[in-house]
Amino acid sequence: MTDDDLMLTLPDLEFGSGVVGVCDVCGTRQAVIVLHKERFKLCVLDFLNKSWIGSPKAPGAPLPPYRSDRVWFDTPLTPDGTAPAIVLSPTKIVRHPVVLITPDIYGLTTTLLDGAIRFARQGFEVLLPDILKTAGFGPREHLALRGGLTGRKGVPLEAPRVARMLDLYGDALRHLRGREMVDPEKSAIFGASFGGSLAIGLAAREQKLSALALAFPRPVEPEHFLRLVTAPTCLVRGGHDASGRRAEEQLRGSFQGTSVPFEVIYFEAARHNFLGRDLRTYDLAMAEEAWKRIVGFVQARLSPPPPRPPPPPTRTTAPPPPSAAPSPPSPPSAAARAGAPG
Repeated sequence: MTDDDLMLTLPDLEFGSGVVGVCDVCGTRQAVIVLHKERFKLCVLDFLNKSWIGSPKAPGAPLPPYRSDRVWFDTPLTPDGTAPAIVLSPTKIVRHPVVLITPDIYGLTTTLLDGAIRFARQGFEVLLPDILKTAGFGPREHLALRGGLTGRKGVPLEAPRVARMLDLYGDALRHLRGREMVDPEKSAIFGASFGGSLAIGLAAREQKLSALALAFPRPVEPEHFLRLVTAPTCLVRGGHDASGRRAEEQLRGSFQGTSVPFEVIYFEAARHNFLGRDLRTYDLAMAEEAWKRIVGFVQARLSPPPPRPPPPPTRTTAPPPPSAAPSPPSPPSAAARAGAPG
């Protein structure tokens, strides 16, 4: 995300728009949500926690569907042994399936925040590593992702700095699976653009994933990484997206002859990054349909509906026994015949 994508000075911003700007609460320049009706700008933490602050609801009102917190997970890749992340936790007291979102070096873009909120509303525990605020990660990783794609077939997953990002996200996934009230056996990864390429690399390492969801990913190399992906995979791309088309061709080739389910959600008129609310390529109608199908795909793998109970046995009513045939009338007795008139 760059500062010149869309600025807050535009007069026609709609309620809920995601833009680049300064949060009115924390004062940090980042992706923020515009509360146009209140003339207020909130970053993701303050936006998600707003329903808990000064709520006019009466005591005993139902909880919001999820809450958000900043957490730190253990990793040997930073000087202090921890890395920051944002977690969205459903408030329903049941074990939640988990979704890890893999940002690229642009950090927590509006695409990823939008997806995280949608997953959390459906009952998933969602973790977003805050890569921009992680010590030791910065422009060099950015160059490794983007520069590695130039003149190559794809993002170099074996490059030292790219592999280091995969190590960080592997630590984040372990932390997510170890949180309270989660079901570690039901986990998925979602990534978009370069983050989608990182999601592919991490899925190649993680053989216990239940689902992998990708939005317009970049192709990767070496391609043998793709043959290590065993999770059911969903890919969303637009017709005006050459790198997304190349990524689809790679995945189709790697899954051919295997039992790995692979689904493509295709929008002919869409361009790369059409899910980003703050970008010129954003398309509301296509984005809403894409999110509906992405979340539905993950939900079908991690939270399938319970099996229908068998139908009750049908009672068969036995036919009534045949009624006895009426007996023929007995002949009149001799006395009756004698007394009968002539």
